[in-house]
Amino acid sequence: MKETFQVTAIGHVEAGRTDPIDDDWDAVPTSIVLDERFDAEALMGLDAFSHVEVIYLFHQVPDEEVEGKARHPRGNTDWPRVGIFAQRGKGRPNRLGATIARVDRVEGRTLHITGLDAIDGTPVLDLKPVMKGFLPRTNVTEPTWAAEIMASYW
Repeated sequence: MKETFQVTAIGHVEAGRTDPIDDDWDAVPTSIVLDERFDAEALMGLDAFSHVEVIYLFHQVPDEEVEGKARHPRGNTDWPRVGIFAQRGKGRPNRLGATIARVDRVEGRTLHITGLDAIDGTPVLDLKPVMKGFLPRTNVTEPTWAAEIMASYW
């Protein structure tokens, strides 16, 4: 059964990058500005956390780039073909991105962060504080190609 849901962005990204280039995201100063329907109280207490999980929409991915099968990550044939759900590429079926970013400060309805891999204008769907209790309770493992992708990502 195919279900559909409607979501409304809570705000948008303001960043120094307008092109979705894959690497060096830590060098991009980023802010999330909440929509006017929220006041500053919506972010109250978030600055007590070191990190926030940002759920956002890859809004510039055209329909023809949405994938539902296997592919080589970043088109690199040195890496194995893996399914879309075994990678974090932007051509996801629902175009959803999720990243844990460092909280730098909160100013009114603006959250200043470091380490968000989203471009200027990206719609933000939700914010969640990163709590140790929700992190993996066992060792995290990954294939070698995943570590190679991330070598210059941040």
